[in-house]
Amino acid sequence: MTAPTTPPGTPVPAAAASPLSVDLGGRTALVTGAAGGIGRACTLRLAAAGAKVRAVDRDAEGLAALAAHSEGLAGAVEPYLLDLTDLDAAEAAAAGTDILVNNAGLQLVRPIEDFPPDVFHTVLTVMLEAPFRLIRGALPHMYAQGWGRVVNISSVHGLRASAYKSAYVAAKHGLEGLSKTAALEGAPHGVTSVCVNPGYVRTPLVEKQIADQAAAHDLPEDRVLTEVLLKDSAIKRLVEPEEVAEAALYLCSPQASFITGTSLTLDGGWTAH
Repeated sequence: MTAPTTPPGTPVPAAAASPLSVDLGGRTALVTGAAGGIGRACTLRLAAAGAKVRAVDRDAEGLAALAAHSEGLAGAVEPYLLDLTDLDAAEAAAAGTDILVNNAGLQLVRPIEDFPPDVFHTVLTVMLEAPFRLIRGALPHMYAQGWGRVVNISSVHGLRASAYKSAYVAAKHGLEGLSKTAALEGAPHGVTSVCVNPGYVRTPLVEKQIADQAAAHDLPEDRVLTEVLLKDSAIKRLVEPEEVAEAALYLCSPQASFITGTSLTLDGGWTAH
């Protein structure tokens, strides 16, 4: 299946004439779920700003392609093959990082009574417990130098619930609380922690939901985008991964130093209802 297309006649993002200028030279970043989607976009954007980026994913081929694509950028991309269910390894991987982007995620759309308990456990491990361990591993270095940025890629589902997504909604709501706690503890040490909350983003994760959503709502797949995914969005299009990456970069800028313990929502009006 190809990625969902934007419905005809809906607004599309304008090309950025002047991209945000942030100098991250000398900074080390870590991005999880880096091989595709939002993680890939964040990795490339931070590297373009001069950061050395540890690109964490369990997809070896995707990491190799990412590294090849990053050649010529101001910074560097270092592929880091890791399954985030290995929590001790995740914590160790975060040591020495100045910027941490917790992005990795997975999704399954099922009613609670049909939701496999092992999948529920895995979702919470990857999307909540691993971010805790990564933050835990990164903070000593951030505290020692008096500067650090934790960017948690949450979702509108960290602020609102949807039916059939019990594990994902639970994990994202937990991530919101973890981010706020990290912000309160990190503030005296120059460390900020913020959630970025996009609506539906044009990624493989969203693409894979189409069939499940069609079954859950008893709709043909070609109607899922407009009647389910974008139903509550005032702007009738998917968010682009590069838009999320630009928000993550902004949160690493000097201009964002007072933004912490909150959520930056990129949802096209989804939560305005």
